[in-house]
Amino acid sequence: MFNKETEYALRSLVYIQYQNDRQLKPGIEEISKEIEAPQAYVAKILQRMVRLGFVNSIKGKGGGFLFDESVSELTLKELILATEGGTILNGCGFGMKHCNSDNPCPLHDQYGPIRDAINKLVSEETIQSLARKENAAFKVVL
Repeated sequence: MFNKETEYALRSLVYIQYQNDRQLKPGIEEISKEIEAPQAYVAKILQRMVRLGFVNSIKGKGGGFLFDESVSELTLKELILATEGGTILNGCGFGMKHCNSDNPCPLHDQYGPIRDAINKLVSEETIQSLARKENAAFKVVL
């Protein structure tokens, strides 16, 4: 459903939070291995996540990635908007530029409730809530 950047960012951030909850700061090599993604691509994505202020990084021995506990939880919607823009959450399921109730696409009536449910889900779930879920732990490969 999401592009690779969003998928890798989501999995990386959930893994970072999961490890932070255990007082650990994972590095790029560990993160990319655990989420089964190319290390260079994960590094580029996490560099962007740091620039956006979603996560912090500490260089050197004992360094790694961590969330600032004083900052509010990061919703999936915030992440998706940063990586993909609003089209996926607000756009037409048929890809039309001007789809609305006055000018509906062939999928308008069926896709609207799905889009609304996805918006509700990504607005309510956070990186932190996913990391706390029992099955979100990296006990199983994502």
